[in-house]
Amino acid sequence: MAEANILVAHDQFSCPVCLELLKDPVTTACGHSYCMGCIKNCWDQTDHTGVYSCPQCRETFTPRPVLRRNTVLAEVVEKLKKTGLNPPPAQSYAGPGDVPCDFCTVRKFKAVKSCLTCLASYCETHVKPHSEVTPLKRHKLVNAIGNLEQKLCAEHQRLCEVFCRTDQTCICLLCSQIEHRSHDTVSAEAERSVKQKQLGETQTEIQQRIQERLKEIEELKQAVESLKRSACIEINESEKIFTELIRSFEKIHTEVTELIGANEKAAVNQAEGRMKKLEQEIAELRRRNAELKQLSETEDHIHFLQNFQSLCAPPEAGDLPSVTVNTDISFGAVRKAVSELKDHIEDFYNGELVKITKTVNETAVYTLGSRSSDRRFKVNEVAVYSLLSREPRNRAEFLKYSCQLTLDPNTAHTNLCLSEGNRKVTLRGEIQRYPDHSERFDCWPQVLCREGLSGTRCYWEIECSGGWADIGVTYKGISRKRGDRSCILGCNDKSWSLECSGSIYSAWHNNNETAITSPHSPRIGVYLDFNAGTLSFYGVSDTMNLLHRFRTTFTKPLFPGFGVDYDSPVTICQLN
Repeated sequence: MAEANILVAHDQFSCPVCLELLKDPVTTACGHSYCMGCIKNCWDQTDHTGVYSCPQCRETFTPRPVLRRNTVLAEVVEKLKKTGLNPPPAQSYAGPGDVPCDFCTVRKFKAVKSCLTCLASYCETHVKPHSEVTPLKRHKLVNAIGNLEQKLCAEHQRLCEVFCRTDQTCICLLCSQIEHRSHDTVSAEAERSVKQKQLGETQTEIQQRIQERLKEIEELKQAVESLKRSACIEINESEKIFTELIRSFEKIHTEVTELIGANEKAAVNQAEGRMKKLEQEIAELRRRNAELKQLSETEDHIHFLQNFQSLCAPPEAGDLPSVTVNTDISFGAVRKAVSELKDHIEDFYNGELVKITKTVNETAVYTLGSRSSDRRFKVNEVAVYSLLSREPRNRAEFLKYSCQLTLDPNTAHTNLCLSEGNRKVTLRGEIQRYPDHSERFDCWPQVLCREGLSGTRCYWEIECSGGWADIGVTYKGISRKRGDRSCILGCNDKSWSLECSGSIYSAWHNNNETAITSPHSPRIGVYLDFNAGTLSFYGVSDTMNLLHRFRTTFTKPLFPGFGVDYDSPVTICQLN
């Protein structure tokens, strides 16, 4: 009891701010005492308000009170210090997560023991009677635990001391004699011993599993290091092989170039030789013609007759054969042959890449069960598909993947007019009579198509009749009801778009712009390879002019969409 009084005395002479024994104690007008430094610091922080209050009772003072040392209180504190009274260590107070002492009345100290008989927790001071008073010595003490009320039977408010094996629950003695009388019941201690044995077996199994997993980790580390070394060697060797392959292609390129050059040089030399002989024959014929002209104009009949025979003899047939000139000279056949070689190599490459990929995939650090293996195989399928997928090379090949698209009136901004079977969209000044719909764009003049595209290749073409248009695709979750730019196609992470303004193009995604320089094309082709993760925009004319290609991983169906301006209608072309 004396020790308890000492603790109470300590609390009475503690500063409410620092919780230590008062230093230079001062007393406010409301009667509360503080360390001079503590109350001064508190009021210094409120100087800007001009109002000062007691930290305990919140009584306010204006102006700031003048603080004077309470000499009487200071003497009492000094006497307490001389008696050897020291404040309990800070860690003995109950903090967050600690079990507080149920018998501390002023400030709760941390409990060190809990009594399962009293159903109360005690600090080091208040637990002493349990070791000193004979009746209390028979009580069962355990390390401090919280929520002791959970140890009570909810129906009888008695300590749960029995375990019902039939219902697998803890009960009190009264429950075992009434509701659970015919059940298989044992003492909590007996059941604990059984469960403790099971717990030990589980712990042993867990420890064994931990050791097995640690062993697996070590084996995996060694396998990974081995794989890295092997991969490094194979990459270097593959680099050498591909370098040699590139040299072979460069050699073929050089040989074809030299072959064409040699053929050109031989043909030119042959033609130049032929032209030289023809020029010589022409010169000889001109000389004969001049002699004949001179002979025909002479007035000397004897001279005419004497030279007539030699000069008028028919000209000898030249050694040169007749010439048929090829006016359509071209090496197109060579270009065709080279192009066919390229196609053959690509086809061979695709076939061999499947074999290479299969071989690489068979080299695994570890093997999982059937479900994991199936999942890994599907991932590899996607990787192989991405490597093998090749975009069409001409418009005829693109048209093989053409799809039919229609505009969705439920998404159209109220100033957009849909026509031509919902394939053309035009921005109007007047409001269109559309019903309210949650999917409608209410700020930006945009519209989406009904069709969601996924898991396949798709191609469609758009005609832009005016000066500006925004062509793109988006996930269905794009924002439609906000006024900021995040609703615009390409200005968020859910959409990709091509902005067309005359001959100026820009690719947009996640509000990042990529400027594009390209000749103007009134028709834009859009090619989506969902599985390969590519979205390509083309200027459509005699040839397909790639404007921009996005590469990503698509995770949800994509809906084609358009943004339009006044006098700039957009039409989805019919390709079939």
